[in-house]
Amino acid sequence: MFLNYIKGFFLKRKLKNIFYDVKNTRLVSAIKTVGLLVDESFFLKKEALVKELVSNGILEENIKIIIYKDKLSKSESDLGVAFSSKELTWNAEITAAAVNNFIKEEFDLLISYYDVEKPILMLITHRSNAKFKAGFASIDKRLNHLMISTYTENYHVFIGELFRYLKKIKQNR
Repeated sequence: MFLNYIKGFFLKRKLKNIFYDVKNTRLVSAIKTVGLLVDESFFLKKEALVKELVSNGILEENIKIIIYKDKLSKSESDLGVAFSSKELTWNAEITAAAVNNFIKEEFDLLISYYDVEKPILMLITHRSNAKFKAGFASIDKRLNHLMISTYTENYHVFIGELFRYLKKIKQNR
């Protein structure tokens, strides 16, 4: 427990320096692929969140989900869609192949669905090759292109606001 705290402290320090290298991008095409980074420590309704995305025109097969859990069982880690802070080394490298593949994939939209700052989640959001990133306003403003002020329990509000703003961005381009 204490070692995880120290590891988190060093990662936050490294992230502070990394944030000076934030890239600005523009949303130039329609959103077809979505990456969903969910902290399941505080939000358990990921299926309902996916249904909400599907109801807004995203195909279910174009949504890729990766789930963070504080404690991970052996069977969950074998499936490859869930990870924990044990996947993080002392020099801020992620050892899980599924997480690294998620980071390398070029999504049209990355939704960082967590509202509590956890260093590993912030690192994944920062390193992601997504063209456009959306998340909660309670997270560091340098991580996401669009920040929505709500709580994780209000996924209807989050997705509704997200697509409302995306439509406005597309109209103004």
